[in-house]
Amino acid sequence: MAETSCTHDTILFYVNGIKKCYSNMYSLYCCLSITPNTLKYVVRLTGTKLVCGEGGCGACTVMVSKYDKFEQKVIHYSVNSCLIPLCTLDHAAVTTVEGIGSTENKIHPVQERIAKAHGSQCGFCTPGFVMSMYTLLRNNSQPTEEDIEDACESNLCRCTGYRPILDGFKSFSKV
Repeated sequence: MAETSCTHDTILFYVNGIKKCYSNMYSLYCCLSITPNTLKYVVRLTGTKLVCGEGGCGACTVMVSKYDKFEQKVIHYSVNSCLIPLCTLDHAAVTTVEGIGSTENKIHPVQERIAKAHGSQCGFCTPGFVMSMYTLLRNNSQPTEEDIEDACESNLCRCTGYRPILDGFKSFSKV
């Protein structure tokens, strides 16, 4: 993996603003499902959780941002990183939960509101919910309550019953 330059046989993308290049041998693997998994061992990020590894729980949700030449703007997508092949990330930006805020600098308002609403118990689903909501806000700064529910429908939580999570996030909705 080269940090400074990429060649024609590599995949270039950014993780939390840091340039990453992978040779094509990695292009068949998923972003989180490489053994050892990419975000944890190669990129050294542990906030994104690999739980089911099948795209069913949303714990591994990250935001992928790509320029849409037809709409002529950057579009943000909430994706299950355990399912997205590295080759689809070429020239994209990936944002993980570490990329939006931390206790070392300042937590993001999405992180703050889920915490204040007591929306986290075991914590495995929390990064995925945070990234789903963050992605929604990047695309729509004034979401409705229905928009928020739709954004979170791909995330599972077996501890909270969803109410405190949604209550925290609905504080972002327009009245």
